[in-house]
Amino acid sequence: MKGFSNRLIHIEEYYFSKKLKEVRQLISEGKPVINMGIGSPDLPPHLSVIQALQETASDSLAHGYQGYQGIPELRKAFADFYQKHYEVDLKPDSEILPLMGSKEGIIHISMAFLNAGDEVFIPNPGYPTYASAAQLVEAKAVFYDLDKANDWQPNFAALEKNDLSKVKLMWVNYPHMPTGARASQGLFEKIIQFGKKHDILIIHDNPYSFILEDKPSSILSINGAKEIAIELNSLSKTANMAGWRVGALVGKAELVDAVLKVKSNMDSGMFLGIQKGAIAALSLGQDWYASLNETYAKRRNLVWEIADLLDLEVEKDAVGMFVWAKIKNDKTDIDFVDELLDQHHLFITPGSIFGSQGKGYVRFSLCISEEKIKEVINRIK
Repeated sequence: MKGFSNRLIHIEEYYFSKKLKEVRQLISEGKPVINMGIGSPDLPPHLSVIQALQETASDSLAHGYQGYQGIPELRKAFADFYQKHYEVDLKPDSEILPLMGSKEGIIHISMAFLNAGDEVFIPNPGYPTYASAAQLVEAKAVFYDLDKANDWQPNFAALEKNDLSKVKLMWVNYPHMPTGARASQGLFEKIIQFGKKHDILIIHDNPYSFILEDKPSSILSINGAKEIAIELNSLSKTANMAGWRVGALVGKAELVDAVLKVKSNMDSGMFLGIQKGAIAALSLGQDWYASLNETYAKRRNLVWEIADLLDLEVEKDAVGMFVWAKIKNDKTDIDFVDELLDQHHLFITPGSIFGSQGKGYVRFSLCISEEKIKEVINRIK
């Protein structure tokens, strides 16, 4: 064997992949570990979603290859969803590309638009896969800092000081992961203006817009946004379908078609039963989101209690399915997390895995039952 690809030199195993091996080992040894690190919804999808899958699975025509763009009914369902919740008009035939989860869209977008040596603006802190995808296509990740003092928003004056000639893409993500910061319409307008001014394609990753948020928003609602922005969305969080792997890329037809050229060489279509389930999920009413958020709000209140017990500072105006908390003492976030795992058999996420701006912070997931969270409280007490 003559070795591995050079593109793997700077790519490390995903933190959770490594850390969860340790967690599983502790559990196998009989340790009662409670995992509050992963944002995988523990609640089931709506019954109608499961029924749609079950009914389609018995259809003899459901088991063949499916189209790369998904069935027309699914694209129409995404278009209706965007119109209803975001007031964004999309053409089902050309401006919507269903994906097997939005995570695959990150690498597809990188492959469709980036050449070796191109530069990509990536939020710090932010989702680690943005940088990994850039590195896999031999582009250069250029991190832009977000901080609490600026409400975890880009500092456009600082960005303007960079040499922007090679910057081709800019990743943005609101509600922001991991901090839970919201984006106002004014912020979206600034992002679009920045992209147009410097001819930088804006990619908005939007999977958390319904979680503990009463006014879901899309960057495509900004006038003229389609000319310079595309958006990823997902049913993983909004419909409790993380394992189903359903998302979508939406935006200008020319941009979506470029990603389709990559995607059509990477898979052979989504199982029809999952597409039918997604259609059911996209048609859910406001009562679904209200019920979901009532559950998350109760859990969040309990996590705030944990934060108080651990002398952590939280931002209570944040949204999304995580609680972002600042460590007040001099411990590093890695040491803090390891101590919790050792002393209380509690696993949470160190903020530094999301970038240097996450140092000194930790992240709690709300994807765990109230009973388990109360158990954590009792352990710490």
